[in-house]
Amino acid sequence: MLIDTHCHLDDERFGDDRSEVISSLEKNGISRAITIGCDRETSLKCVSIADEYENIFCAVGTHPHYADGFTDDDLDLYASLSKDEKVVAIGEIGLDYFYDFSPREKQKEVFVRQLHLASSLSLPVIIHLRDAYEDMTSLLDEHRSLLGNGLVFHCYSGSKETASIYRKYDAYFSFGGAITFKNAKAIYEVLPSIPLDRILFETDSPYLTPVPYRGQRNEPKYTNLVVDKAAEILHTDAEKLKEISTKNAFELFKKLK
Repeated sequence: MLIDTHCHLDDERFGDDRSEVISSLEKNGISRAITIGCDRETSLKCVSIADEYENIFCAVGTHPHYADGFTDDDLDLYASLSKDEKVVAIGEIGLDYFYDFSPREKQKEVFVRQLHLASSLSLPVIIHLRDAYEDMTSLLDEHRSLLGNGLVFHCYSGSKETASIYRKYDAYFSFGGAITFKNAKAIYEVLPSIPLDRILFETDSPYLTPVPYRGQRNEPKYTNLVVDKAAEILHTDAEKLKEISTKNAFELFKKLK
């Protein structure tokens, strides 16, 4: 069995058949899925979904896209929601300088505040990172004392060299459908450089649908396709990767059951 460690089951694209998608996970080899909040509204919805379905867990937090609207009330809400047994992490949080939907200084401020929150709650963090590697490294170095409960870079798209830097934080690296794309050349260097005990798999569904279903809605069941591609790149057995990554997920997300 396999765990989809990052999906967005709250998305409106699951509005018509969310129950069917979730109920079909086990028969498709997915034992659990973690649905991820991106702001106040989606975090509340993710907790509601996780509480409704035994095999669904969640994370709460403010994505860098929405950092400009972040308030003290949001921080208080996430602290309160995290008391729920199904909330396994703070996320997704981080920096996104590709889109720059929020001012960069505000992104950094909100990221650090949520690092403090996660530390106070003894929860790991799920990091979204795009085109902000230098600032991310500086912030993690400065606030390294807050990282003791673990961190994962979701849909990691950085270089082998950057990954080696982030390994000093004992970070996990999660890989999704993008590794199946034809233009994903760097993954052939990056993935073999990551220790097996630091690899996770995800879909980021409904986004980043893997080949051969690109153009369609992504779903947690397609985590299997990501693992198959990773096994091909690593010249190893897919079932072995499923077993290892599932163990890794339980190591990082200690509230998973």
